[in-house]
Amino acid sequence: MSDGSAPVLSKLSESGQTVEVPDEDVRGRKVTDTGGDDVGKIEDLLIDESERKVRFLLVAHGGFLGFGETKSFIPVDAVSRVTDDQVFIDQSRERIAGAPVYNPELADKADYYSSVYGYYGYAPFWGPGYIYPGFPSRGHM
Repeated sequence: MSDGSAPVLSKLSESGQTVEVPDEDVRGRKVTDTGGDDVGKIEDLLIDESERKVRFLLVAHGGFLGFGETKSFIPVDAVSRVTDDQVFIDQSRERIAGAPVYNPELADKADYYSSVYGYYGYAPFWGPGYIYPGFPSRGHM
């Protein structure tokens, strides 16, 4: 995307698309922060259907047995490593807890995406010169 506007993203689970390589489907895996602490679980992936790329992880965190949990987007750019059951990110649990909260009514708005990218310190994927991070190296603990 280079026209300066964010595309509409959709949840992978609602798109009719699948992850090409099943080992790269990280839904259901635990998210671990820079300090090795559990952050939450990947509930879904937000994809740019036109470019067929994952742009955000939708992470559920906090709460107990699904009650009171919060959902946040984490840009795929924050993923530093993936194992068979965990996704490691380059942010702290405290940082994620303070991120803009997922709101389905705002999820297709460029301003909301910008606020999430800005919060985490990344340039938005629709900006000039953006380079997709690709799938991080697989590391085993």
